[in-house]
Amino acid sequence: MKILTFIKNKYNRRKFRRRNRSIGGDVVLIVVLGFFGIFSLFPLLYTLTSAFKPFSEIFVYPPKLTVENPTLDNFLDLGTIIEDFTVPMSRYIFNTLVITGLGTFGTVLLGSLAAYPLAKFEFPGSKVMSNIIVYALMFSTSVTAIPNYLIMSALHIVDTYWAVILPAVGGTLGLYLMKNFMVQVPDDMIEAAKIDGSSEIGIFFKVVMPLCKPAWITLVILSFQQMWGTTGGVFIYSEELKPLSYVLSQLVSGGISRTGVASAVSLLMLIVPIGVFVFSQSNVIETMATSGIKG
Repeated sequence: MKILTFIKNKYNRRKFRRRNRSIGGDVVLIVVLGFFGIFSLFPLLYTLTSAFKPFSEIFVYPPKLTVENPTLDNFLDLGTIIEDFTVPMSRYIFNTLVITGLGTFGTVLLGSLAAYPLAKFEFPGSKVMSNIIVYALMFSTSVTAIPNYLIMSALHIVDTYWAVILPAVGGTLGLYLMKNFMVQVPDDMIEAAKIDGSSEIGIFFKVVMPLCKPAWITLVILSFQQMWGTTGGVFIYSEELKPLSYVLSQLVSGGISRTGVASAVSLLMLIVPIGVFVFSQSNVIETMATSGIKG
């Protein structure tokens, strides 16, 4: 264990060197990044203020980021509509938590387990499989919608939670991200763990996964955002199994009269994903910088 501890500590102390820049270059960089940062906040600020705008201010042109007469009427109207539901709101929230929790956990676990042999072992067809994973990233969900439905129907799990969870868990984004990060784990650490008598499962959970923490936290965030916003699509028909996002999307389909309610719904659906991202953004930035993903 001493060999493994020494190499692990040495790996954790490794840092990227910062290129030397002049003070003027730093000022220009800060100004440019600040401008784009403020610009990117406009949609969020508009969503926030619109949720508290009275009906008369929502349609003001040009749109304003400020609220002259803030009100909670949009949220009160939302509560009134929810009271008329045949299924309790708590049931929709429970469905969303189950789908999001299981989908996120399955995506991280399956993606990591599949990425480890591709990143650290050479076997026949490994390069072909890696290329297929990259090619699969180019297909949108609309292209795979019909094949996914046929598979779920053949498995007789349509109109269940698993019909939404399994296609998400089987996505290749998590596998691609984890593989690119695991490649950077030093082979010396794995060899040291084997000398200490660790099994492959032990090496995976005690050595590789702790070192890949920024990657799987990023995957948790991406998967969480995807599953949190899912509506169930054509896979779930029972009202008792529908997620929260589907119900809220139906609330805002009542025309112009529900524009204020739609603003309140948008704000409520944004709070949780933004909160998760804010608390984990440092890990996301580190992963994007070292895994080759940009965007």
